Amino acid sequence: MFHHVKDLQFNARVSRPDPRFANLLLEQFGGENGELAAAMQYFTQAFGAKMPHPDKYDMLMDIATEEFSHLEIVGATIQMLLKGVNGELKDAADQSEIMQVMNGKAAKESIIHQALTANPQFGIITGGGVTPRNSQGIPWCASYIHSNGDLTVDLRSNLASESRAKLVYEHLMKFTDDPYVHDTLSFLMTREVAHYKMFEAALIDIQPNFPPGVLAADPRFTQQAFNMSNGTTVRGPWNEGEMPNMGKEWEYVADPIAYVKETQGITTTTDAYAKELKQTGKLDKEMSKIKSDEVISSEPEGVAQWSTYAEEK
Repeated sequence: MFHHVKDLQFNARVSRPDPRFANLLLEQFGGENGELAAAMQYFTQAFGAKMPHPDKYDMLMDIATEEFSHLEIVGATIQMLLKGVNGELKDAADQSEIMQVMNGKAAKESIIHQALTANPQFGIITGGGVTPRNSQGIPWCASYIHSNGDLTVDLRSNLASESRAKLVYEHLMKFTDDPYVHDTLSFLMTREVAHYKMFEAALIDIQPNFPPGVLAADPRFTQQAFNMSNGTTVRGPWNEGEMPNMGKEWEYVADPIAYVKETQGITTTTDAYAKELKQTGKLDKEMSKIKSDEVISSEPEGVAQWSTYAEEK
């Protein structure tokens, strides 16, 4: 149950109109890495997590709800940056400074011209309102959402989403010298970092969490690092030494063409993998049962009910 509180989580303020930056900020309203995309992604992922991971469901819903509050902050900031284009707005800071910018017909026409130049849709389609579109006027799209039904995969997607959003805010801060707007963007950027760490902790809390899904990786094809380019060979921890957290060594294939020919398209391997293959098959069965029991044990008997309502004493 959502309950809207009219006060913002962070007090968004602006010192003067800036239609051009308002258009840039639309990227975090209806863009691919914006707040609406994040809110809908976590909100969608939460449904699949409800039964097997009720604690992670609670976390996803909390963060999704906070992302909706950030969407409100971004929308409010855009509206205030368009002051003079679509009328008086509540809670715009430093009214005297705004009136100096807006003093006179020529100044007002200049502000409106800037808004139309930045994004004609402000005046033609939205009338100066904020709609779920990015800075190019492209409507928000559900394909921005990554929800795969496996919580470990979803959490890794979320780490990437928070990283991209953080970077967008960082770039946006370069295009405004308004101290109030800068403070708002700094708050929003920092919350991306906080969410990143929450998702990271949740992923670590799920064990085992690698590889994603149920089936284990085939040991015959896990260790090879193929040299797929000509020129100077570059070696690093991604193709030499121990594989991270695997207890195995990388097998560097310097000549992939010869390797593929020798192994008949990597279909013939040594007997050294026989024991590992047997263990992998056993692990697949164990993981299948664990995952199945996890879901079945969390489902209520009888009539399915999403919520329980405790009676007041």
